[in-house]
Amino acid sequence: MVSPGVSRVAVIGAGTMGHGIAQVAAMAGYETVLCDVDAARLDRAIARIEATLDKGVRLGKVAETTRDGALARLKPVTGAAEASRGAHLVIEAVPEVMELKMRILSEVEASVEDGTVLATNTSSLPVSQMAAALRLPGRFLGLHFFNPVHIMELVEVVEVDQTHLRALNRAMWFVKKLGKEAIRVADSPGFASSRLGIVLGLEAIRMVESDVASPEDIDKAMVLGYRHPMGPLRLTDLVGLDVRLDIARYLHESLGSEAFRPPRLLERMVADGRLGKKTGRGFYDWPDES
Repeated sequence: MVSPGVSRVAVIGAGTMGHGIAQVAAMAGYETVLCDVDAARLDRAIARIEATLDKGVRLGKVAETTRDGALARLKPVTGAAEASRGAHLVIEAVPEVMELKMRILSEVEASVEDGTVLATNTSSLPVSQMAAALRLPGRFLGLHFFNPVHIMELVEVVEVDQTHLRALNRAMWFVKKLGKEAIRVADSPGFASSRLGIVLGLEAIRMVESDVASPEDIDKAMVLGYRHPMGPLRLTDLVGLDVRLDIARYLHESLGSEAFRPPRLLERMVADGRLGKKTGRGFYDWPDES
């Protein structure tokens, strides 16, 4: 059984987060449309989903019937309006640029029924600002997933003042049906997870910058000493150094705290194209999986 009132989901943006959200939605039984204007990126996203599911089958973590059903329910399209039409829940997962998100959400809203729930996967941008640009802000909220989506159990459900209880309940039920845990948070800069996680990640980068310890040993300190599943620098590589930098700049400006000022090392690495796993090199070297 899928969520009450939700059987068809559209995900706009086929990047790291978007394709992961589409995968778990399709695995949970939802008819899922994955959209990206870049056809090549969309093809790569579908290939990554297939590879992840195949690996799950090989490891005995995913049943063959689950893999086959998920792939059968997954449909790639290149137009946001086409993807959204007929969907009961649309999740925007495009890059963390406010103007882009607001443009996509406006396009989506013009293509859906009034009862459709709209959500953004932003990790830090103000959800209330996006809501204010919508015709029906009561159906809008944040659904902040974590990378890798098929493994991470948490989803932050971000409420704004206008969010209707009906939209909130549908979103909470959707998260539950994905097999994940939801926490409700207010629309505050960085929400709960990004605000805490960014502070730890930035301080770890400053420690590398000051030659306190190697990236490997800093990460090992948090994994073995604090039982974190992954160290902050390896996590930064997975999220993307450019994404971390954008969030740090936003939180530094919004909160006025020096804890969020981007370290010079982070700015240099981004300028040099060392963005982490997606470019093959960040604080670690990453093998090409293509």
